[in-house]
Amino acid sequence: MNILIVGGAGYVGGGIVDKLKLNHNVTVYDSLIYEESYRKDVNFIYGDIRDQKKLLTLFEQHDAVIWLAALVGDGACSINPELTFEINAESVKFLAQNFKKRIVFLSTCSVYGAQDGMLDENSSINPLSEYASSKVQAEEYLKDSNAIIFRLGTLFGISDEFSRIRLDLVVNILVTKALTEGKLTVFGGEQWRPLLHVNDVANAIINTLEKNITGIFNLHHKNFKIIEIADSIVKKIPSAKIETTPMKFQDSRNYQVSSEKLFKESGFKAEIELTSGINEVYDLIVNNRIKNVNHKRYSNQNFLEEYGIK
Repeated sequence: MNILIVGGAGYVGGGIVDKLKLNHNVTVYDSLIYEESYRKDVNFIYGDIRDQKKLLTLFEQHDAVIWLAALVGDGACSINPELTFEINAESVKFLAQNFKKRIVFLSTCSVYGAQDGMLDENSSINPLSEYASSKVQAEEYLKDSNAIIFRLGTLFGISDEFSRIRLDLVVNILVTKALTEGKLTVFGGEQWRPLLHVNDVANAIINTLEKNITGIFNLHHKNFKIIEIADSIVKKIPSAKIETTPMKFQDSRNYQVSSEKLFKESGFKAEIELTSGINEVYDLIVNNRIKNVNHKRYSNQNFLEEYGIK
């Protein structure tokens, strides 16, 4: 297949590109918000997702579009809500209207908001942020298309050796704090996160890309409490101490999800364990492959507040 990966130069895209290029012709289209260059050995086109003329030409040349392009995270999306909806939702409307072949779209389990119980695709949505609301709107635009939509859990781990790692994700940042500060500050601790290794996103896409499966699917590995994540990290880094602080506000991402629908319809089940991601981030920092863990480029919100979108 000729596959166009829109937004493929980011944290999630690295592993997807590496796996898909083995058996498909891959083109990455990206505006390099967080990067200065693209180093993978695949066809790369620099461009903005709001450049509709450029995208229309590319749509004609490809059999499938994997749409990763988005402003990601509650904090990053709160900086400029109007821009968030332009990039995260209105660009997807253009995609749905103009590309009638296979679409893979990444949404988020954040659309559920803070809820009790085990949430599946039939559960009510309760978006509590611009990020979640923009993804709900994008899902609506895609509802009548040939799209498979993955509502991702909270990502962790490393995608590949080249792509920017995110250190604003709960597992990755807690490992970093444990190593650099000797402590993990946990706010509350009883709130849930449905965790998913970043490369299980790639594995799910490979499994379902050519199958006749459409609609919305939760995608996660296991549900963990924040304190359980911290405990797992301390097992790897025994010198680190856990400091708990009471929550002063509602955590909008406190929920558990089920990914049983995806397993039943595709046979796919995310399998990369939390410990694997902890070890990856540990090795990255201990081997000094990140010179400054506090650099703004490792946090979506901090980077965009400082530099904006170029």
